Amino acid sequence: MTKSDTLLDAPRWAVLAAHAVPLATLPSGLWRLAQVAGLPVAEQSGRNAREVVVAVTLTLMTEGLALLTLGLVRPWGEVAPRWLPFIGGRRVRTLAAVIPALLGATTLCATVAWFTCTQAPALMERVTRTEPQQALLVACYAPLLLWAPLLAATAVAYYRRRTSRSPV
Repeated sequence: MTKSDTLLDAPRWAVLAAHAVPLATLPSGLWRLAQVAGLPVAEQSGRNAREVVVAVTLTLMTEGLALLTLGLVRPWGEVAPRWLPFIGGRRVRTLAAVIPALLGATTLCATVAWFTCTQAPALMERVTRTEPQQALLVACYAPLLLWAPLLAATAVAYYRRRTSRSPV
């Protein structure tokens, strides 16, 4: 498989959507890092060591998972890189990429639904009547709402592209 076999087959919108996912998760990660660094982005900036570890770990995991979306439009999402043990150089089974992606999108949708029902009303009330830091918090976390639909759409495009090819 050549580089062009993957990149040219992926619809432009899917490539853009896949690249938008890490960008959508970045503001919330930067906000968390700024908060633990003690910058005045929240009412209570600066945290204890455990909270710092949790915030940094969450940020790294979020960005790492978001970057995996790129595999749905890049060659390494169709053929595992050679340096990977056991699977290096082998074709990635379509469902081995699509199922985790769609489960991730479903989990993100469920998380958004839970947050909307339980946390958002109180947060929005605080945003409208208190510090500008609350508005910054919402502005940094709002792009996360794009993650699930972008991931789901990219996964569906990947599935369609991989299953519509004629066998070689």
